[in-house]
Amino acid sequence: MAEELGVFIPYVGGVEHAHVLLAPLETLCIVEETCVRDKAVESLCRIGSQMKENDLVDWFVPLVKRLAAGEWFTARVSACGLFHIAYPSAPEIQLCQDDMPTVRRSAASNLGKFAATVENAHLKAEIMQIFNNLTQDDQDSVLLLAVEGCAARGKLLEPQDCVAHILPVIVNFSQDKSWRVRYMVANQLYELCEAVGPQPTRMDLVPAYVRLLRDNEAEVRIAAAGKITKFSQILSPELATQHILPCVKELSSDSSQHVRSALASVIMGMAPVLGKDATIKQLLPIYLSLLKDEFPDVRLNIISKLDQVNQVVGIDLLSQSLLPAIVELAEDRHWRVRLPIIEYIPLLASQLGVGFFYDKLDTLCMQWLQDKVYSIRDAAANNLTRLAEEFGRDWAMEHIIPQVLEMANSPHYLYRMTILRSISILAPVMGSEITCSKLLPVVENASKDRVANIKFNVAKVLQSLVPIVYKSVVEKTIHPCLFELSEDSDVDVRYFANQGLQSINHATISCSA
Repeated sequence: MAEELGVFIPYVGGVEHAHVLLAPLETLCIVEETCVRDKAVESLCRIGSQMKENDLVDWFVPLVKRLAAGEWFTARVSACGLFHIAYPSAPEIQLCQDDMPTVRRSAASNLGKFAATVENAHLKAEIMQIFNNLTQDDQDSVLLLAVEGCAARGKLLEPQDCVAHILPVIVNFSQDKSWRVRYMVANQLYELCEAVGPQPTRMDLVPAYVRLLRDNEAEVRIAAAGKITKFSQILSPELATQHILPCVKELSSDSSQHVRSALASVIMGMAPVLGKDATIKQLLPIYLSLLKDEFPDVRLNIISKLDQVNQVVGIDLLSQSLLPAIVELAEDRHWRVRLPIIEYIPLLASQLGVGFFYDKLDTLCMQWLQDKVYSIRDAAANNLTRLAEEFGRDWAMEHIIPQVLEMANSPHYLYRMTILRSISILAPVMGSEITCSKLLPVVENASKDRVANIKFNVAKVLQSLVPIVYKSVVEKTIHPCLFELSEDSDVDVRYFANQGLQSINHATISCSA
């Protein structure tokens, strides 16, 4: 109800009558259920932003005053989210000094929105005083929310004012006893660099960031590691090499796999920052180390961003240094290691180009179709389809289809089933002509296989091909083939064949209608 009332203005006669929606929403702002209050505040903000100035003064501001003066804390919590709409008509109410920590938390959370509407003269005086009070609160939950908006508030101030009011607070909090506060600082420290300028960044924020990268708590290191590239982009290559790179080397062998994973997800972005020489000398050994990490997410985070390194060091060097490690993972004896590599091959192919893919990875993709593990074979079949989509029908016709058709005669029935699966998902990509001329004959031939599992999979594939091939092909080839299978001695073959026949009959009736 609270959510719907926010879009109810057209149904009550337009903006002129929007005030009639305030009363039920005010009631919903006081309930105990947090999610209801949040939706009510969100709807009030939506309505208030559309109301005329005189209606705001007459209806909206009194509502905010009533909530802010409410005896029950839920009303005061909701009021905190409404001030940025009511200002400048709203009176001064000090909810940031409320006795209830819940109210102060809400005030701290909404201070940034309110600050964005305040004139500069009041911003430095009143708002920064409120901010200073919140940063000295005895509740960690209030501190967290006060710190969370530091960067946003810093951008509203002139650089010298930001250095005077925000910078000391952030530097102090980067050493706070609560790891949650340090975590929040690590998450947004890079944003503050733009607000304070290069000199304070070099003198104060870089040392603070290095401390966070070497923090005792893994959660803080995770947050800091995830911002390494963004922070490095703000610095000069020399500063990044001098201060950040030593920490990167330490984090690449961190005891926490989640820290290494966070680092791997962003470290590739440092290559354009440091340049070709530094990337080759300093970063490539770290990439290789992370590519061989025992934790799969670390390896995959590296593989998914290889294009960023390719742009800096070039495809030749990349293939010499990193590709052998990728191939080694693709041939790992543990199928759970091989599987994610297979799933990332199309992404890798799109990043490195068709020529490179065909030279280095094409053979691997075909080998996986004959893997001993079903999940690998299934992923390999999906892989072929994604490669055909990436490189086009002509490429697939030259490099994929001939090898797939050759495997159709494999002596192992499981591999023959994989080929049927490959054909069923390649057909929509390859189109009617290639499906009719190249793929369908293989399926038709497989209908005479001696293994029942092959035959009922043939029936399922034939059914999937009906919407793709020409109508005449359905009548002359698919229907007779399914009819023959419907008289098979195996019950499962008959069942799937009859299903296919029913789908053809249904399609024929629909077309006639």
